[in-house]
Amino acid sequence: MAFDWRNYRCDAAYDELFAASGAPRPAARSLVEYLQSLSPRDLADRRLAADLAIKVMGITFTVYSEGKNVDRAWPFDIIPRVIPKKEWETTEKGLKQRVDALNHFIQDVYGKQQIVKDGIFPAEILAESVNFRKQCVGVKPKHGIWAHICGSDLVRDGDGTLYVLEDNLRVPSGVSYMLENRGVIKRIWPELFQTTNILPVDDYAAQLYDTLVAISPRPGDAPNVVLLTPGIYNSAYFEHAYLAQQMGVELVEGSDLTVGDDDCVYMRTIDGPKRVDVIYRRIDDLFLDPDVFNPDSILGAKGLMRAWIAGKVGLANAPGAGVADDKVVYAYVPQMIKYYLGEDAILPNVPSYLCFDKKQRDYVIANLDKLVVKPANESGGYGMMIGPRVGKEEHAKFKALIEGNPRNYMAQPTLSLSTAPTICDDEIEPRHLDLRPFILSRGESTYVTTGGLTRVALVKGSLIVNSSQGGGSKDTWIVDIDDDTPGVVTSPAAAAQTQSQSQEGTL
Repeated sequence: MAFDWRNYRCDAAYDELFAASGAPRPAARSLVEYLQSLSPRDLADRRLAADLAIKVMGITFTVYSEGKNVDRAWPFDIIPRVIPKKEWETTEKGLKQRVDALNHFIQDVYGKQQIVKDGIFPAEILAESVNFRKQCVGVKPKHGIWAHICGSDLVRDGDGTLYVLEDNLRVPSGVSYMLENRGVIKRIWPELFQTTNILPVDDYAAQLYDTLVAISPRPGDAPNVVLLTPGIYNSAYFEHAYLAQQMGVELVEGSDLTVGDDDCVYMRTIDGPKRVDVIYRRIDDLFLDPDVFNPDSILGAKGLMRAWIAGKVGLANAPGAGVADDKVVYAYVPQMIKYYLGEDAILPNVPSYLCFDKKQRDYVIANLDKLVVKPANESGGYGMMIGPRVGKEEHAKFKALIEGNPRNYMAQPTLSLSTAPTICDDEIEPRHLDLRPFILSRGESTYVTTGGLTRVALVKGSLIVNSSQGGGSKDTWIVDIDDDTPGVVTSPAAAAQTQSQSQEGTL
């Protein structure tokens, strides 16, 4: 392999490691200097070591392809994404603010719906929400928290602005890969953790466990927490098993749980039934309880909703939290922050056009070739259209979809997502990426991961970073640097040239 920094160009978008001048950004300086000091053979060996570690550690992800479940090794790039600590502190405050407002909103819409009565949030959006659960009306979970675990997707535009792209409040996934990425990167770049002040991420499992314990109906006792999985054929099963193991809790399926006449949940064990206090459920609402939702579901357990409403078990995330996991509802989060918290949003939304509004719908239809069109409740990048990347046939298809169900569609400008150097075959090239931090809410406090899961579009020019559609990932470094640290003035090309000359005849 012949990796060569002299060929790296980052002119088309904001690059996470390099400024437009080609100089490394201050927080990435030590990383870039080190990478540029390596020979192509060294870099290739590190990449091979990472691939081997992923296989040995069994880090996998299931992709659904042609009706089959394909288990594959987790796709990982060894060049980290770097964010300065000072910027991250502001981002962390913005994420906490956002999740706080979203929890207020969910509690409100299942209660008095005051935000609707006050004309801040349109009644028709709520009326047609596919994730509004009438069974949750009048319920108030412990601490008033519905979304205990949230994954908000962040993207950076060409001018460096960090936007919230969407919020995931049903069953957000990916945090295990964030943690495993760090484990792999420590194996292959141990020397960088000695010379760079990289903030740790390894307290997540403990923080998650504390968040779950906080919603136990028996706070005075040692609560019994379980993780409810759909089973081994789910695409995120690796994560389910990983988190259960890291927290030291049982991994269960619906057939392992029963609800007694006392409305308590019990887990089958070889010693007989054992009461369950908290369920971290990784299955969708509609499969949670066949007595209340889908009667054909075998993934959940009969009576779970009854037990939750009676306050005999904690569920995370709470049923019904998905009412805020909607790309149309997303557009109103800045107004929610102002309404519930009396504050301006710290993190901006991507400008959005809501197709249920005729004026905005007409604009979207007239500009399909310039916009990204998304369905309200799909995930994983499915069902969306990137207007500039498709032809007139696809534009006509989405025009019909929008006109047939305006409430279900929204559109946004096509952002020039930021890039980072990524090893692709025999070259180091810029690839677009996003970031999914994870936020844990437990009432009296909120925790945000140090960085998050950086997802990378491995196909050149692609904006689709989702792992379910072939995307990869990077470790995310939050680096604490002195604000007065000067940036390196040497360009990647010049530094690589100097290195090449100094090691001429040895590569």
